[in-house]
Amino acid sequence: MYTDQQKEIALFAKVFGHPARVAILQRLFEIDACYCGDLSEEIGLAQPTISQHLKELKTTGLIKGTVEGVKTCYCIDIENWTKMKKLMHQFLDKDIPTADCC
Repeated sequence: MYTDQQKEIALFAKVFGHPARVAILQRLFEIDACYCGDLSEEIGLAQPTISQHLKELKTTGLIKGTVEGVKTCYCIDIENWTKMKKLMHQFLDKDIPTADCC
């Protein structure tokens, strides 16, 4: 019923629909490296809540994580981030028709 592109746009839009996920992404961009610290302290949410949001971000492919001992380190997945930006730009860069409507 929906194209793969429509499904992908909706998935990315869902990820940006929660401020905690936006805050996590912003933090990962700020450090510009893999982050192995405690995001719950920095963002101010409980660890299980942060873990759930990290899972959502990983599912969409916007971040990736590697296990290092007892810690998991996270960073932005550059390839998927670039793909998402291109897809969202194509979608959002539409001009509004000039014809009178409604």
